[in-house]
Amino acid sequence: MESRQEKILAAIIKEYVNSAIPVGSSLIFEKYNLNVSSATIRSEMLELENNGYLYQPYTSAGRIPTDKGFRYFVDELMRDKKLSKKEQRSLQVEVLKLKAQNRMLARTTAKLLSEMSDNLAVSGVIGSKDFHQAGLQRLFSKPEFQNSDSICRIAEVIDYIDESIDAFSKELKNKSEAKVYIGKENPICSVDECSMVVSKYHLKNGEEGLLAIIGPKRMKYSRNVSLIDYLKKLLGGGIGIFIIVLIY
Repeated sequence: MESRQEKILAAIIKEYVNSAIPVGSSLIFEKYNLNVSSATIRSEMLELENNGYLYQPYTSAGRIPTDKGFRYFVDELMRDKKLSKKEQRSLQVEVLKLKAQNRMLARTTAKLLSEMSDNLAVSGVIGSKDFHQAGLQRLFSKPEFQNSDSICRIAEVIDYIDESIDAFSKELKNKSEAKVYIGKENPICSVDECSMVVSKYHLKNGEEGLLAIIGPKRMKYSRNVSLIDYLKKLLGGGIGIFIIVLIY
C-alpha cells in the first residue's frame, strides 16, 4: 500500500473508532493535513475500497474499514500506546487490594475491569472454569450491538464461555505475546462485529492464565494490547486469573 493510502486508512480508522459512523472524504480533508485535494482523497478511498480495505454501507455514505482494513492497520500501522501513569497507578492499587483481600478475586476483578473499560468483563481461573462477569449492559449500549440478533449471539457466547476455553487455548499454544483476532478470525465469538486481543501467561504455581479483550472491531487496539500486557505483569504473581474484557 502506498504511504498516502496508509495515512488515509489510518485517519478513517481513527475517526470510525471515535464515531461508529461511516467516514467521508470531506472530513479527512478538513481534519488531516495530507497536502492533497479532496478529490484526490476520494480517489484514494475508492482505490482502498476496490482493494478490500474499505466498504460503503450504502450509496452516498462514507466508508467503513473492513476486516482486511483493520488487519492491515494492526499489522502495519499501529503504534505502541502505553497506559498513562495515572492508569497504571490505579490498576496497581486496585490489584494490590484484591490480592490482600484474597477473596472473591475473580468477581471483583471483573467489576474493576468493567468499570475501567466501560464494557463487559469476565474473569475466572482456567483450570476451575469458575467465571464471573460484570458490565453486560455496558457492552450492549454500543451502537454495534443494538439489534436483538447480536445481543443473543453475544449472550450465548458468554453463557458457554467455559466450554470454549480448551479449544481456544490451543490457538495460543506456546505463544506469550498478545494476539489480535478481527471479526470472523475470532475463534470463540460468533459475532462478526467483534474483535479480540488475547494473551496467555504462566503463574508461579504452575497454572496457566489468560487475558483477553473482546469488543467492537473499532476497538482501540493499541491501548488494549497495552492493557493486556500491563495486567499480565500485575496478575502473574501466583494468582491464576482468566480475564475476558469486551471493550470499546
